[in-house]
Amino acid sequence: MTASLDLLVLGNAIVDVMARTDEAFLVREGVHKGAMQLIDEARAEHLFQVMGAATIISGGSGANTAVGAASLGARAGFIGKVRDDELGRLFSHDLNATGVRFGVAPATEGPATARCFVLVTPDGERTMNTYLGACQGLSASDVDEETVRSARHVYLEGYLWDPPAAKEAFRKAAQIAHGAGNMVALTLSDAFCVDRYRDEFLGLIRDGSLDILFANIHELKSLYQTADADTALAALRQETGLLGIVTRSEEGALVVSGNDTKSVPASPVREVVDTTGAGDLFAAGFLAGLARGLDHADCARLGAVAAAEVISHLGARPQADLKALAEQAGL
Repeated sequence: MTASLDLLVLGNAIVDVMARTDEAFLVREGVHKGAMQLIDEARAEHLFQVMGAATIISGGSGANTAVGAASLGARAGFIGKVRDDELGRLFSHDLNATGVRFGVAPATEGPATARCFVLVTPDGERTMNTYLGACQGLSASDVDEETVRSARHVYLEGYLWDPPAAKEAFRKAAQIAHGAGNMVALTLSDAFCVDRYRDEFLGLIRDGSLDILFANIHELKSLYQTADADTALAALRQETGLLGIVTRSEEGALVVSGNDTKSVPASPVREVVDTTGAGDLFAAGFLAGLARGLDHADCARLGAVAAAEVISHLGARPQADLKALAEQAGL
């Protein structure tokens, strides 16, 4: 069948509540700088009260990737779960307004739409505290077979492994995609997420569920339980039939396929304002590049362009014209 989507993303449908803060606030509130922690509704209410002036923006790691890919001209869709509340309507409106197809029915009862409290310190590092809420209602029944079959690439968000029912949605989508001859990608999302599900993620890699793995170097080291980057990369090279995309912040990215490793530099950025979404937009650029038929090195360069744009401002979705930036970069 002819693919009607270049990219279909399965992820947590989350609204970001963002605020600038300082190191002392992180210490006082007992949050781990640079990580994503899961919180309950009571903790969510507390943080909202004490975090100071906030900006509310539709987010979610996978949704950010879908938006970035659409901004680069890819035909993108998203599968995730919101509640039929104010934040759920905001999330749905924002996603559809960017051209991303999102038609999963909202929950009419149960927990509220998910929110992530993103605390940004002066160095641009983001610390996330996530209340999953309605995300936990995503199930295999929300995965439409025809939609999955129509997508050339299916991208699965590692954070989706936290809500138990979503695992079955995840596995169903991967099975349908491979049955249709399409590719499946996974992002590891967060080193602490890897700590929670290491064996399951390695199982997905080794049972043939995945074709592409996205990780930053910290997540990769966590996956292979080593403090040494070279050891982690050597382990990645041993994974049969897997394309590995490893980001390393200002050191750029590596594209690893068996013993072949290509290094791509980071795109220059005048000032790092907020690193939220850097990995999401890198994946968006890479996958949009694949949809356009670019080679893997140019896909990574496109990812670097998108990542550089998103870290130059507050918020995890592009504000500049990514197509124009890509053209300026010769892509």
